[in-house]
Amino acid sequence: MKPIQVGLLGIGTVGSGVFNVLSRNQEEIRRRAGRGIEIACVADLDTARARSIVGENARVVGDAREVIANPEIDIVVELIGGYGIAKQLVLEAIAAGKHVVTANKALLAVHGTEIFKAAAEKGAVVAYEAAVAGGIPIIKALREGLAANQIQWVAGIINGTTNFILSEMRDKGLDFDVVLKEAQALGYAEADPTFDIEGVDAAHKATIMSAIAFGIPVQFDKAYVEGITKLSAVDIRYAEQLGYRIKLLGIAKRRQGDATKRTPDGVELRVHPALVPAKRLIANVEGAMNAVVVHGDAVGTTLYYGKGAGSEPTASAVIADLVDITRLIEADPAHRVPPLAFQSHTLREAGQELPVLPMADVVTSYYLRIRVADEAGVLAKITGILAGAGISIDAVLQREADEVGGEGSTQTDLIILTHDTREGDMDAALAQIQGLPTVLASITRIRKEELNN
Repeated sequence: MKPIQVGLLGIGTVGSGVFNVLSRNQEEIRRRAGRGIEIACVADLDTARARSIVGENARVVGDAREVIANPEIDIVVELIGGYGIAKQLVLEAIAAGKHVVTANKALLAVHGTEIFKAAAEKGAVVAYEAAVAGGIPIIKALREGLAANQIQWVAGIINGTTNFILSEMRDKGLDFDVVLKEAQALGYAEADPTFDIEGVDAAHKATIMSAIAFGIPVQFDKAYVEGITKLSAVDIRYAEQLGYRIKLLGIAKRRQGDATKRTPDGVELRVHPALVPAKRLIANVEGAMNAVVVHGDAVGTTLYYGKGAGSEPTASAVIADLVDITRLIEADPAHRVPPLAFQSHTLREAGQELPVLPMADVVTSYYLRIRVADEAGVLAKITGILAGAGISIDAVLQREADEVGGEGSTQTDLIILTHDTREGDMDAALAQIQGLPTVLASITRIRKEELNN
C-alpha cells in the first residue's frame, strides 16, 4: 500500500522532532498504522536550515502554499503557530481536501469553531493532540478513553514555564522577578514571556479541554485569565505552612446551579494561581512538567502526567495524530471521532444550556492575606464582615508583628482560609474590608482548590 504523504509547514523545534522521530521509528509506526507515513515536502522560510535537517529525504520549499497545492500530499502538518498566516493556511489546506494536524492551541482556542466547521464540510480531519500538554495524550483520553463519563471537572498544570517559576520560588524563597530572569537564562521562558506568565497559553489549552469535556463550543473569549506576576514569595511560604502549594491551574468545571448560593447552571472556565493541598499528586508536579487531573462520574479521578513541551515529546503527539488519520483515511467521515468528541450539531445547543459563567458566579474557596494594624478588635471587624456576607471561615493564622515587620513593628499579616463561597460575594466583602482604616495594604486573594471530588 502506498505510504501516506505528509507535508510539514514549519520545521523548527517541533518540526525537526517530527522528522527525526518519524525517521527513527518508521518501522514500528508502519506496523501500527498499517502503511508507511512519509514526510514528502517541507515548507520553511529558512530553506537552508530545513535542508540541513531533512537532507535528501524530502523536498524543501520556501512557500507553504506549494505544499498545500501539491496533489500528492495527503496530510498537512501546521507547526507555524499564532493566529495569522497559520489560520489562512489551515483553511486553505482543508479547502484543498487535505487532512490537517496542528500543535497550534492558540489557533484552535480562538478559531476552532470555524476551522472544525470547514473540515466537516469537506470531510477532512483536523487533529490536535499536540496542542494541549505536549506529549501527554490528554486529548485522546478526554475524547475517547473517558467517553462513558459525564466529566465533572478538569484541572491542569498546563504551562511548563510558570510551573518551573513557581517551583523555584518555593524551593529558593525568591520573588517572581528574580526567578523569571533565571527561567529566561535557562531557556524555560521566552524573551517575551507574556503569554506564559499572564496565563494566556494555559487559557488556550483549558478552553480546548472544556469544549471536549462538556461538549460545548470553544469559547476562549469567555475564559477568566490571571497569571502569576503578582505572586510573592511570602504567600508561597504561608501556603506551605498551611499544607498547600501554589500552582497555576487551568480549570474547567461543570457547575450545577445552587439557589442558596444564587448560582446558575453552567461551566467555569478559568486560569489563575491556586492553593492545592500538598498531599494531592498534582501539587507535587515540579519544574517544567505538566499534569492534568480529570474527574468523571464513573471513573472517578484520573491523572495524566508528563512533558508538556519539547521537540520529541510534542512530536510524539503529532505522529500519534498522523497514525490515527492514516488508519481512518479512507473511512466514512461519520465513522471518525468528532473533533470535540461530541457530534458537532449538538455543540451550539449545549453551549446555550451550559454557558460559560462569569467569575462573579464561580464558587470556590479562598486564601486571604491582609496586612493590618496590630491592635485589638481588628480580627473581629474582618470576620464580622465575612460573616455578614455569608462567607464561612475554615482557618485563621495571625503572625506575630515582630515576625512580619521586625522588632517593634506595629503591623502584622492576618491569613484567612475560607470555605466555598460565590466570588461575587467575596468581591463585595473584600471591598468592605479594604476600606477599613486598620487594613494597611492591598489584600492578597488567591483561590483555593481542594480537587477531591
